[in-house]
Amino acid sequence: MRLDNENESGNVEDRRGGSDGNRDGGIGRGSMGIGGMLLALAASYFLGVDPSVLLGLVSNTGSQAPQATTAHKPPANDEMAKFVSKVLGSTETTWHTVFREGGGTYQEPKLVLFTGATPTACGTGQTAMGPFYCPSDQKVYIDLAFYRDLKERFHAPGEFAQAYVIAHEVGHHVQNLLGISDKVHKAQQGTRDKTKANALSVRLELQADCFAGVWGNRADGMKHIIEPGEIEQALTAASAIGDDRLQKQARGYAVPESFTHGSSEQRVRWFKRGMAHGDMRQCDTFKAASL
Repeated sequence: MRLDNENESGNVEDRRGGSDGNRDGGIGRGSMGIGGMLLALAASYFLGVDPSVLLGLVSNTGSQAPQATTAHKPPANDEMAKFVSKVLGSTETTWHTVFREGGGTYQEPKLVLFTGATPTACGTGQTAMGPFYCPSDQKVYIDLAFYRDLKERFHAPGEFAQAYVIAHEVGHHVQNLLGISDKVHKAQQGTRDKTKANALSVRLELQADCFAGVWGNRADGMKHIIEPGEIEQALTAASAIGDDRLQKQARGYAVPESFTHGSSEQRVRWFKRGMAHGDMRQCDTFKAASL
């Protein structure tokens, strides 16, 4: 990605450990084994599960809850933190423009870097959850170790794939600002039909994918940040974390009624829709007759 001309965001909080050993983004220690961590990643990736529920479950696995930590700016020589900060800065530029065009004002989220575990307004966040957005404090949380998982476990390498992860979580922030998330959660709470609740989650996730595509379109249009071939990196990432593919990897078959993210094909389709149009009005998954 061409990010040399992109400003770093001032909204990155670094809660990682102070020692060099904790600054490499390593997997945090805990009571969850590798198999459990992979299943947790599959379940929670991109908020496939209500974060307040998932966070509560993980915080009760027997591991000690982390103490509150002091946030500070990432060190100037931390290239990965700098990359994340520039991607976040790019999303800020895009969404300020989009909201202004619609007569609104964009409120920027914070992005928290952590290692292992960290307190959040939604509960205790842990590495095994993958990146997530907490609407209660309007913060995106990520342990940079996830990028290693994205490359090695999900076979989705590349900077634009990494940027897509952040853009998707920021998409959830946009949904929160617009009141979409709240409406969906209330509708889910108002039904006893798990299949219907899951279907609403799928539409929420696919819209966040589409919003990530809107960012990609707008950011590239303004500053030409995308290198040739990099869009395919994001498409690979979107396909790799489709519910059908994750479920088949975990248990050998897929159960569409239990999908919370959408299939690989759906995730790719809605991201491409956002990339093609750069217009969030094209991302109304809730009115779409077919996903």
